[in-house]
Amino acid sequence: MDKELGRFLRYLKVEKNYSAHTCSAYEQDLRHFHGALRTAPAAVSTDQLRGYLAQLKNAGLSKRTMARRMACLRTFYRYLVREELVDKNPMTRLRSPKLERSLPTVLSEAEALKLLEAPARDPEGLRDRAILETLYSTGMRVSELTGLNTDTVDLIGGVCRVMGKGSKERLCHLGSAASRALRDYLAVREAAPKERALFVSRSPNGLGGRLTPRSVRRILDRYVRAVCQRTGITPHTLRHSFATHLLDRGADLRSVQELLGHENLSTTQIYTHVSTQRLKEAYDKAHPRA
Repeated sequence: MDKELGRFLRYLKVEKNYSAHTCSAYEQDLRHFHGALRTAPAAVSTDQLRGYLAQLKNAGLSKRTMARRMACLRTFYRYLVREELVDKNPMTRLRSPKLERSLPTVLSEAEALKLLEAPARDPEGLRDRAILETLYSTGMRVSELTGLNTDTVDLIGGVCRVMGKGSKERLCHLGSAASRALRDYLAVREAAPKERALFVSRSPNGLGGRLTPRSVRRILDRYVRAVCQRTGITPHTLRHSFATHLLDRGADLRSVQELLGHENLSTTQIYTHVSTQRLKEAYDKAHPRA
């Protein structure tokens, strides 16, 4: 199993361009699968897979986790069939659980503005404001934000080049407020001479390394506690808010899809439901016959 797993992970990384996070999750899922069955992948039957999935369900795993593990197994067995390591795919007759699509958490425009104005004007605050403005202005993922380098941001052109999912590169547009916040931050940015990362941490000697997504989450949490009474606000909430506010103000769905870097329009359509819900709430509050 270790030999097959190692080859499979290299396939995911090199040929499929899966992120390190996804590769790690798939490795954990497959090790759990092998530990539960103690059977060579080529000898696993569909009935054994059904039994394994029943175990997961009885253990209380959510439908979303179940769906992810099944997606992992589907990818793994498709790979084994392609490499002629198994004769047939035992996953073909198994269906993933139907997931209910929950509406994403979104800030109101007033809440977003309050959050963006929360950081102070000291060097650390200027960095934090640039982080928040960039997330909200571009709708990029937090992993894309922390992957930015100083040479991937064009403040004159108002764009930045990001590496998205599947190692796909795209341009994100910076608004005037985000460009201004980045200029203010770069004027006081302190980092090691060879550090290319745009957003860096601060240490006692003034030299810092690249921020991690977890660090950005901690930064956001601090300002959310200060200005917002809501829970469950994450860096991805700013991405959701970016898309929803664009649609609220008349942007077309295709444009929002391109700005978010979604491959399929169906992924972007969740935000139309958010906008419709917000319109309904406004109607219920304002219309005399609501």
